[in-house]
Amino acid sequence: MAVGSDKTFYIETFGCQMNVHDSEKVIGTLISEGYQQVSTVEEAGLILYNTCSIRDKAEQKVFHRLNDYKKLQAQGKKFGVLGCVAQQEGEKIFERAPYVSMVCGSASYRNLPEMLVQIEAGKKHVTGLDDRQTDECFETEFTARTNPNRGYITIIEGCDKFCAYCVVPFTRGKERSRTSDSVLAEARGMADGGYTEIQLLGQNVNSYLDPSGNKRFAELLAAIGEVPGIRRVRFTTSHPRDFGRDIVQAIDAVETLCDHVHLPVQSGSTRVLDAMQRLYTREQYLERVTWIKSAKREISMTTDVIVGFPGETEADFQETLNLLDEVEYDGVFAFKYSPRPNTPALKYADAIPDGEKSRRLAVLQEKQREIQRRNYQRHVGQIVEVMVEGRNQARRQWIGRTSQHKVLNFAAPEGLMLANGSYVPVHVTGSFPNSLIGELSNS
Repeated sequence: MAVGSDKTFYIETFGCQMNVHDSEKVIGTLISEGYQQVSTVEEAGLILYNTCSIRDKAEQKVFHRLNDYKKLQAQGKKFGVLGCVAQQEGEKIFERAPYVSMVCGSASYRNLPEMLVQIEAGKKHVTGLDDRQTDECFETEFTARTNPNRGYITIIEGCDKFCAYCVVPFTRGKERSRTSDSVLAEARGMADGGYTEIQLLGQNVNSYLDPSGNKRFAELLAAIGEVPGIRRVRFTTSHPRDFGRDIVQAIDAVETLCDHVHLPVQSGSTRVLDAMQRLYTREQYLERVTWIKSAKREISMTTDVIVGFPGETEADFQETLNLLDEVEYDGVFAFKYSPRPNTPALKYADAIPDGEKSRRLAVLQEKQREIQRRNYQRHVGQIVEVMVEGRNQARRQWIGRTSQHKVLNFAAPEGLMLANGSYVPVHVTGSFPNSLIGELSNS
């Protein structure tokens, strides 16, 4: 892309909420550098892929996508690979796809402006691949938020936990936190801009350590909940080892903190947890569940589970199923184990056949479906506050979400228009395993 050429860009994002928010900050950075975002690859001079390496064969999917658009190189378009696969594969991306101009890991996004200058000057290959030694966070005032009512704030980047199956510590660097003052300043700015819901993000959000020493995570959580104009505060993802009772106490004390905790367990077997290097036992995890269930408010719990980890026996799997019965989660994100590059689990013996992993996943999902069917039924007859997110015209229903992060589709009088981002009371009249239905309440 020569200097003075059409500075347009297209970005495609894969993966978690961290990646989604990273893209919002990348977009804002590019716009601040004079670029214009377009909606198709055909219109763009610079095509970016913000990648995720969590899922199986993630890097192959990225190369397949790049290959699909290789023909666009003849039109003078430039390509950039961002995020976790960029950090994981590094300059090997240039070897396999020499038409790519930029490879930038998430720990290097702060260097984007100077990388763009190099691309504009005609440099063939530009890299940003900070390793685990970096102490820098990606803080920018140029965030292009995609939702006008709900916004993300990253408070901690990177990961120091080194779970045996996970590539994130190698792709996102070491744990590094922002100061509580900078986080609070961003939250106040969002409130001033009309945002009413904030979600705090981090690979291990509750492992937050304020560099200035002013606030622990629970104190920061409470402080954000007390920012005028903010009506809901969420946080994800929590690591059980660093989940303290003070977080539950904060949720009880500050009404704006949502009554929902996502606390990944991964396995119900202490033996498997030890092999996974999760840094807690089943009993320690259940102790945290007890804190949550003892709260004054009813706090919804969701989790992540991996089935078929190397060496997981049928007895281990049954312990996971028993844990679901004991905790009664409102939602479970379950996955079959898949090997990831550079992780210790690659060397583990006793791999589980894929067919058996699929069977275990199906059994777990069916059990959880029945648990959710019972859990969601409990809400029938209640009046709950919903944040309006849109309208399903075909069903003539409004779509909203409760403080417990549950989807609630509801009817309202014909002709009544509700604004996205508004908060309304809804009478719950029915339930499904993954959602609720209701009617706008007059109370």
